[in-house]
Amino acid sequence: MIATHTLASGMGGLRTAGDLVARMQMTGMRVGEAKKYVAGKLKVSTRDLADEVIMNEVRDDLNIGRVVSHHGKARGIQAKMNIGKLLNLELNSVRRFMEKVN
Repeated sequence: MIATHTLASGMGGLRTAGDLVARMQMTGMRVGEAKKYVAGKLKVSTRDLADEVIMNEVRDDLNIGRVVSHHGKARGIQAKMNIGKLLNLELNSVRRFMEKVN
């Protein structure tokens, strides 16, 4: 977990795609494999994953959360739901939220 956190923070976390790559690493993927997977899902190059300007636009377009979200854009659990759908992941926090809602 420490290594995953370090790599995600090093990529800029939510400012870029570090959080998304870290999520995929936690499923068992190696960092290179996780970057390729995330880049494919976002339809960007692996180099773009660490570019704050590009990722800000991509995160906004895909509605998967940003550091400062604008009015009407996803944040919190809504952003996590969108991330889970995009990356084909079941996120525990989303599952628990949905159990409470239903």
